[in-house]
Parts: sequence; structure tokens; C-alpha cells
Amino acid sequence: MLADRTGPLKGLKVVELAHIMAGPVCGLFLADLGADVIKVEKIPGGDDSRRFLPPDIEGESAAFMMMNRNKRGIAIDLKTADGKAALERLLMDADVVIENYRQDTMDRLGLGYETLRERNPRLIYCAVSGFGRTGPYADRGGFDLIAQGMSGIMSITGEAPGRPPVKVGAPLTDITAGILAALGVASAVVARASTGRGQLVDTSLFEAGIVHTYWQSAICFATGASPGPMGSAHPLNAPYQAFETADGWINVGAANQTNWLKLVDVLEARELLDDPRFADNRRRMNNLEDLVEALTVHFRQRTTAEWLERLNAAGVPAGPVLSIAEMHADPQTLAREMVVEVDHPVAGAVKALGLPIKLSDTPGGVFGPAPRFGEHTAEVLAEHGFGEEEIRRMTEAGAVGG
Repeated sequence: MLADRTGPLKGLKVVELAHIMAGPVCGLFLADLGADVIKVEKIPGGDDSRRFLPPDIEGESAAFMMMNRNKRGIAIDLKTADGKAALERLLMDADVVIENYRQDTMDRLGLGYETLRERNPRLIYCAVSGFGRTGPYADRGGFDLIAQGMSGIMSITGEAPGRPPVKVGAPLTDITAGILAALGVASAVVARASTGRGQLVDTSLFEAGIVHTYWQSAICFATGASPGPMGSAHPLNAPYQAFETADGWINVGAANQTNWLKLVDVLEARELLDDPRFADNRRRMNNLEDLVEALTVHFRQRTTAEWLERLNAAGVPAGPVLSIAEMHADPQTLAREMVVEVDHPVAGAVKALGLPIKLSDTPGGVFGPAPRFGEHTAEVLAEHGFGEEEIRRMTEAGAVGG
């Protein structure tokens, strides 16, 4: 199946020396877009996400399978001379290497950026770390929780000022750093087409958090004051948040004046038009607490489904607050092929999230499952000139695995 891959990056050889999430997200996007991503896992144990159990499917880690489909897998003990030599040979004709180790790890192996670019000038070296390769925090490790706190994300997440800090439920900085890294790699591939040279792609969890603060940073730059948490509300427009209904919650985005007038009409709350506190967006923001209280009185009179029908008919942006399972079953999710099924040799038919980038002429896709530990070791080594007896010797010595 992996041989049948399509996409704009088909023919690009990527060596992924990354584990758990940020680096593997980068490799995941490149693989979905057609690249041949060879995931190098450590001996012993492999990627730590193989041990994120439960949940598992027939003993296979659901977390690992989610992050590593479309990749080929090879297991190497880099503490052995043979293992290191095998990796060096993979890197000599690679287009891209992805790593998310601490800053000095690859240098200590003799495989840092400066060394590798001398041996392979076309190599694009992608480093994903906690704080980037420069600055006073360059040597610190990377963890999503720490990055969310230091990037300001946790100061604007939660119900209201004065409450305990809350992180975004998803590992926001890990995932975003992986996406930024993939964008950086794709940009470096384009640049290499004209220069013939690779380059260093450097991004971090810290910066991945910072880029989510555009609105709040704009406010802070303009006023000198740091915004705080507002629950589901928007820092610049109102009403734009979740409201309680008779049987649950609904998100309503009626921030501009046109949609505000439509909302008032749907709610049959003409008295709000005569209230000077809500006359325009500036005054609605200045009186946000009063606005929410006034609107909630109306929203509590009908169910979420009833309001959605009325608001959608009137053209007012609105939507339900779905659980993860409800999102998976939503017709739009399915229509956009954001839930796909992959046939795994151990776990069987496994569901996964699809590719969120749709290309008309060179579409990517899901071509195969996550590799079993060391599944493609012999195959990949043979492609790089290792003979059958040599592979057997290295395997018996524990330098490589499968």
C-alpha cells in the first residue's frame, strides 16, 4: 500500500528521528502528502508512545498508530557502531531529517546539522524543540504543558480571571509545532529547487504557543494590558461565545452588526435594539457581562436543536458543542474524509483522522498503517546497499531490530 502513495511530496525521502508527538506530527503531514517517511525507533523499546497504554487495539497502542500511519519503520541501536553506521548511510541520500531530541544529542552522535550538511549539502535538517536552537532556553526540554504556560496560552484559557490556570485540552503546542515544522520543510524544499542546497528548519513548542496569541498580543501591544481568560467569549467581538439553552449549550457568532440584528430578530428580543449598552460592538464589549445575561434569558427558552434550526435559517453563524464521538459521526466530518479506516496487520481495521489538506491535482491521503516495531528494517537497509548476511549479522548483534 505504501508503494501506491500519491501527493505533491512523492519521491521525497524523509528520515524521522522523532518520538511521541511534535516531530511525528511533522512526519505525519509529510507522509500524508506523499513523502517516503522512514521512522527510526530506538532499541530497546521504540517510540515512547508505543507504551501509552491504555487504550490499545489488540495490544497495539492507539496513540502510536494515530501518529505514525503512512510511515515505514526501522529499529536501530545508535549506541552501537553498526547502528550508527546504518543511520549515517540512510542520511547520505535523504532529502529531509526530522529530530526532536535535546539540542546537543545529534552533535554528540556526530550527526549534528553542521556535520550532516557537509556530507549531504541538499539535506533539509528539521529540528523541533521546546524553545528553539537559540536563546537562553535553548537547552531546555520540550513539554506541551510548560510551553502552554510560558507562551501565554494558559493565561487566556479558562472561565474568568482569578480562577485556577487551565491548559487547552489538546496538546496544542506539540501539534502546532509539528505543523509549523512541516510548513518549514515544504518551504525549504521549494527553496532548494532554485539554490540546490538544504538548510536548517528550526521551530519550537514555545513559538507554536505564541502564534496562537495574535488577538491577545494585539490588545496588549495597543493597551499595555494583558488580557485574561474569557471562557468561550471573544476578546474583540460580541456576542461570539457559547450560550446555555434549555437542554445544553450552543455557540453563536453574531459579532458584526448585521448578524447582531439578525440574532435579535431570531430571539424576538426587539427590546435589545433600544438598549444603548448594546448599540454597537464597542458598547457590547464594554457591557459584555450584561449582554450575556440578557441573551441567556432568551436562549434558555428553547432547546439547542430548535435554536440551531432558527439561527441557521436566518444566516446567523451557530453550531453545537460536540463531543469527540459526535464530531467523528458528524456528516461534514465524514464528507471531508476526516475519519478514515486503515488496515493494520495486528489491530485489524483501525480508524484514524484524515488529511485536512485537500489538493485538486496531487492529492495526498492515507496509504497504510503505522509500522510494527522495526517492520521495515531489512527492507530499508537492503535499499541502502546492505546485504542479506550483513543485515542478519547486525540483527543478531542487536544493532538493528525487526
